[in-house]
Amino acid sequence: MADYDENDQQMDCALDLMRRLPPQNVEENLITLLEVLPELTEDLLSAIDQPLKIRQDAQAGKEYLVCDYNRDGDSYRSPWSNEYDPPLADGNVPSDRLRKLEMAANEAFDTYKELYYEGGVSSVYLWDMDDSFAGVVLIKKVNDGTVRSKGSWDSIHVIEVVEKGRQARYKLTSTVMLYTVASGTKGDRQNEINLSGSLTRQDERDLPNEDASAHIVNMGRMVEDMEFKMRNALQEVYFGKTRDIVNGLRSASDLSESKNRERLQRDLFGQLKSRKD
Repeated sequence: MADYDENDQQMDCALDLMRRLPPQNVEENLITLLEVLPELTEDLLSAIDQPLKIRQDAQAGKEYLVCDYNRDGDSYRSPWSNEYDPPLADGNVPSDRLRKLEMAANEAFDTYKELYYEGGVSSVYLWDMDDSFAGVVLIKKVNDGTVRSKGSWDSIHVIEVVEKGRQARYKLTSTVMLYTVASGTKGDRQNEINLSGSLTRQDERDLPNEDASAHIVNMGRMVEDMEFKMRNALQEVYFGKTRDIVNGLRSASDLSESKNRERLQRDLFGQLKSRKD
């Protein structure tokens, strides 16, 4: 029991540490962590999301994203051709029913990422479970087209689906990893501004399920809503906080004007509170 408690505490500390480190360096930080805690290798690899990598499906002529959810040994399955690379004779593949749904979902989210990301790469993988099925929606957009700015957005949406007649319960766990780097006019590291972080949120809904196509609509709506909320949260937490820090160091307007505005806000808040009481 003591060993279990110690390992559990080490795992919590390791995950807490990884959440505080820049997401663009997660791979090298994870390798260092595994060297320190080799006994937690399997748990850490399954619990820590890593930036998505892009591969090319030579057979389909399309790019796809790889992660633990489409890996079998050292091979990765493409959502377009359903083949493993490197080739794997007995690799895990979805059932015929689920494969049709997977193909339709990939087409749908390919359109989704063009509408919201204007590019990037998306992949959807589904797998069978005892009572129903589960899947993951992956989206990656990299911006490295200019010398003075670059960044990356990685979305990982894991969905568990339990079918109940004409209803289905969807449990969504979403993780977004974001990093942006803006360089100064000189383009050197002394003038760089680096903003990076990750966010994880969950949602659960019971939605109508008239036919197989309803799953795509329901999953798409949940992913769309979640990404909208998480994007706003990231903008408020990271970019809003940065703006507050800069304004605290050097105000863009007269400080007396800012103080008068804050005083007026406090007076209005006090009056509204007294009316409610």
